[in-house]
Amino acid sequence: MEALGLRDDMGDKSAIAAQNSLQLIAFSIGEQTYGVEITTVREIRAWNGATPLPNTREFVRGVINLRGTIVPIFDLRARFGDGQTSPTKNHVVVVMSVGDKWVGILVDAVSDILTVSRDDIHNVPEGNSTDTELLNGIVTHETRMVGLIDLHAVVSGAKLDG
Repeated sequence: MEALGLRDDMGDKSAIAAQNSLQLIAFSIGEQTYGVEITTVREIRAWNGATPLPNTREFVRGVINLRGTIVPIFDLRARFGDGQTSPTKNHVVVVMSVGDKWVGILVDAVSDILTVSRDDIHNVPEGNSTDTELLNGIVTHETRMVGLIDLHAVVSGAKLDG
């Protein structure tokens, strides 16, 4: 009986550990590493350009047609206030779901899939209002700091109808 109870207890501990961990897709903008929860990512594709839209903010690169779905593309570098990306064929678009819509973010490169503990996520230090608004937190993974992107904040204010 005690062995059975121990097995149940260990099962509970591993379930709690799994609930406490978070898997992230990590990508870079210059020297900075950012991440989004892997469950939001739908596709990673090479940059092939986007159709510009009139009267949108500078961080909205335009839209792409992804198998019949119109997906707005956001330039994450521009969204962070660092000027527009000059994309090359090496840049990638990470297509994600934000609520019931799909959006793409233009990044320099996708680097890793990271597993982090929710307990290791820290608040964004005050000081840079853009980072504070656009990040949910910061986590240290090995030797790098990874900013956790708040997708809802990144796409807000884009003036996209639809």
